[in-house]
Amino acid sequence: MSQTVSGLLTIGLLVALLAAAYHPVGAWMARVFTDTRHWRVERVVYALVRVDPDSQQGWRAYATSVVAFSVAGIAVLFTLIVAQTHLPLRQGAAGMGLTTAANTAVSFVTNTNWQSYAGEVGATPLVQTLGLTVQNFVSAAVGMAVAVALIRALVRQVGHDLGNFWVDLVRGVVRVLLPASFVAAVVLVAGGVVQNLTAPTTVTGLSGAAQVVRGGLVASQEAVKELGTNGGGYFNANSAHPFENPNALTNLFEVFLLLVIPFALTRTYGLMVGDRRQGWALGGFAATLWGAGVALTTWAEVHAGGAVTGSMEGKEQRFGVWASSLFAASTTSTSTGAVNSMHESYSPLGGGVVLTNMVLGEVSPGGVGSGLYGIVVIALLSVFVAGLMVGRTPEYLGKTIGRREMTCAALYVLVMPVLVLVLTGLSLVMDGPRSTMLASGPHGLTEVLYAYASAANNNGSAFAGLTADTPWYNLTLAACMFLGRFVPMLLVLRLAGLLLEQRTRPATAGTMPTHTPLFVGLLTGIAVVVAGLTFFPALALGPIAEALS
Repeated sequence: MSQTVSGLLTIGLLVALLAAAYHPVGAWMARVFTDTRHWRVERVVYALVRVDPDSQQGWRAYATSVVAFSVAGIAVLFTLIVAQTHLPLRQGAAGMGLTTAANTAVSFVTNTNWQSYAGEVGATPLVQTLGLTVQNFVSAAVGMAVAVALIRALVRQVGHDLGNFWVDLVRGVVRVLLPASFVAAVVLVAGGVVQNLTAPTTVTGLSGAAQVVRGGLVASQEAVKELGTNGGGYFNANSAHPFENPNALTNLFEVFLLLVIPFALTRTYGLMVGDRRQGWALGGFAATLWGAGVALTTWAEVHAGGAVTGSMEGKEQRFGVWASSLFAASTTSTSTGAVNSMHESYSPLGGGVVLTNMVLGEVSPGGVGSGLYGIVVIALLSVFVAGLMVGRTPEYLGKTIGRREMTCAALYVLVMPVLVLVLTGLSLVMDGPRSTMLASGPHGLTEVLYAYASAANNNGSAFAGLTADTPWYNLTLAACMFLGRFVPMLLVLRLAGLLLEQRTRPATAGTMPTHTPLFVGLLTGIAVVVAGLTFFPALALGPIAEALS
């Protein structure tokens, strides 16, 4: 079977799996976040943390809870990482320096999972399991909670309550991520992914040299790493490592895992707002961008090395060009950041496409929760622009989009580009950071731009040519991850508070429909134009210039 036929069948099977999961997964999440009853195990958690699950929070209290919980998580994880060499299950791990530990703590709490450390060597099994895996669950649940709060603001009439962050957080973990991760981990173990706590084994390689082979609770971390769009690998090689991703079937399953919740959340959205067509529109927008990213990345990599073999540099023989390109496009279209190939080795156009996936704001379909509220913000921008074009007051789902709402949306859109472009510029003009670049010229620019785009969008993947484990990069990337995560979240919650103050207006003959293919096209155009106006000069000097040279 030719690579082309095999690749197309793989993509077709993935789309079929996502389509089959779309309805039940999306409907289940809608029931989870609208259920008025609390499970017994959830009541135990509420009692332990002294939270009244039936109380409600306004946007300020909700936002305070989000930030306080996350900052506490950073402090606890940082302490655990710093102390890891003095705790059980060290298994020869070297530990991390203070700036690396700070970077890692911020990275996993912000759902970025950027890894400046060397995977299994930098983190002990104890830190991997009790620190990093725990944050994989709760950081994803935080994103879902903020998305659900925004949906409630669009649905509810005049009021001040967005729900209860602690209830949304616990439900996201207990009812969605934990059961799904358990099933996924069992499937991965059956596929050959490692799940043990045995001591490292020393083996003799084919060259006669000794090599230390480490195991660990890999399958359980791998499952939530993909499901929660986290991306941090147990091993330094991430999903290119055979213990994390042994074969073509596990590779396809992992791509499915990282896409299923972000896409299904659009159905959750449609059900919660009471109009399934709205969910289909947002899902269609995300699918359009994702499909374009997959097609362009695959085309660039196949033709970079010839139509017969494609470009295999930096790619695993187990997966080949098509499956590697599918993984790369999917992981950068979400905020996952897991990799089964080295993006540094991609062709200039292929690397440029995966970089573009991120600077679009990761709305195709984006991360768990963060992708959905990012798409809704783009939808608000779209109806505002359309309203200006036809001279009507812009409305979305019966809520007026006025000056205050547009201020929040505009600031949301500007946060990421400011962080990326300013810090990229500083890193390129300073001698210290510039000396850690493997390449110069356009490719060197792409390395640095990719790093900060990955951090600001909470993606976590990297161009491997950049030596990022330095005090400058550790601290600036940590700041980029923290601000790139929580400033947009606060703006979304403030926007939710403004929408909640309004009474829903009934649709009239002059109301712009936001569920039609025309609106999906407008939505896609706005997303591309906004990203293009912001990043085209940088992309032109980086991957585009390299491709034309």
